[in-house]
Amino acid sequence: MAGTPAPFAPFEWMIAWRYLRAKRAEGGVSVMTWISLVGITLAVFALIVTLAVRSGFRAEFVDTILGANAHVTVYSAGHADPQTGRIDRTLENYEEMAARIREVDGVTRVAPLVRGQLLANARNRNAGVEVFGITEENLKTIPRIADPATATGDIDNFDQGIAIGSGVARELGVALGDTVKIILPGGVKTPLGSSPRVKSYDVSYIFSAGRYDIDKVRVYMPFAEAQSFFNREGRADELEVMVAEPDHVDALTDELIAAAGERALLWTWRDASKGFLDALDIEDRVMFVILSILVLIAAMNITSGLIMLVKNKGRDIGILRTMGLTESSILRIFFVCGAFTGIIGTVAGVILGCLFAIYIDPIFALVNGATGGEAWDPAIRGIYYLPARLEFWDVMSAVGLSLGLSFIVTIFPARRAARMNPVEALRYE
Repeated sequence: MAGTPAPFAPFEWMIAWRYLRAKRAEGGVSVMTWISLVGITLAVFALIVTLAVRSGFRAEFVDTILGANAHVTVYSAGHADPQTGRIDRTLENYEEMAARIREVDGVTRVAPLVRGQLLANARNRNAGVEVFGITEENLKTIPRIADPATATGDIDNFDQGIAIGSGVARELGVALGDTVKIILPGGVKTPLGSSPRVKSYDVSYIFSAGRYDIDKVRVYMPFAEAQSFFNREGRADELEVMVAEPDHVDALTDELIAAAGERALLWTWRDASKGFLDALDIEDRVMFVILSILVLIAAMNITSGLIMLVKNKGRDIGILRTMGLTESSILRIFFVCGAFTGIIGTVAGVILGCLFAIYIDPIFALVNGATGGEAWDPAIRGIYYLPARLEFWDVMSAVGLSLGLSFIVTIFPARRAARMNPVEALRYE
């Protein structure tokens, strides 16, 4: 007596492949097979593109934060002025505090800052700006600001004027060498009250940090000049701290607080962006669930096609059973029919999704050209382009989800075919 054939024997693949290629007149469901294939392809394509854009957006957003802002800001809780009773939050001993913080393991740079919100004016145009007083040496260590590929001018000329964001330059209509007036309301105390302080500066450097909200308002001024302009002689408003591993900045907070001393407070980049990062996490989960449902709906088409195939191939199933095929062989034949559709659709979806993510910039340029407008508005979304970043595990999660659902939904109609009674299948033949 011949032995039982091994699972997924060649004849099982041959029969499954013949059923997949069969035309409807021959009892096949080629149209349903194509619908299932296209559905799986589009669902996997959408899932991979969404995951790539999600990863790219998060990476770009975090990079702009870390590349243009302090990883940790150290400032004072303040003390009351005995004469006026107002709370003074400036740092008088900022140099000693900075020296202590530099000794903390993991800290790469500490820079004192003078900071204030002012009004800039040029050519009868005004713009609200945030001025950062910083030394040229420290300004050169800020990656997104000192990047010559995205900047205009020479950063070595910073001390000869001010550095402004590309958005500020656009708002005021100025270029390198032009003069900008910086206005500090209530800057000078007179017997008649406060009078605005106004001073003109040449634009010596124009930067683009990659974030619309930064480029539109940020201005850098030499530290000593900012101290004089803001009446901060011998003082600073805060310390800008950079660390070697920003993702693990929370592990350094205790040491930084101890080094900064009494009444010092910390504000990390995670604190500053917590709401947005949490929103991204929630959106990631929701989008993955929604697109998983889309993949499931596409996979259900495989079930519909297989049910029709089993119904149309009832006579064949009866003949195969009488020839000696076991229930397991019948199950595997129809399982291969469904699984093959899922595999081909998944592969096609992965290829299309990866190509779309890789060439997303020219695709959006084509969309902009076809629509005559901007498909991506940086004023709303904060960054200047739609980033996409293919991550290996994102692609693998899409592949695993698609194949897993395809295999699962295939089992039920395949079992129905395997349990079909050959006598009933052949009764009316």
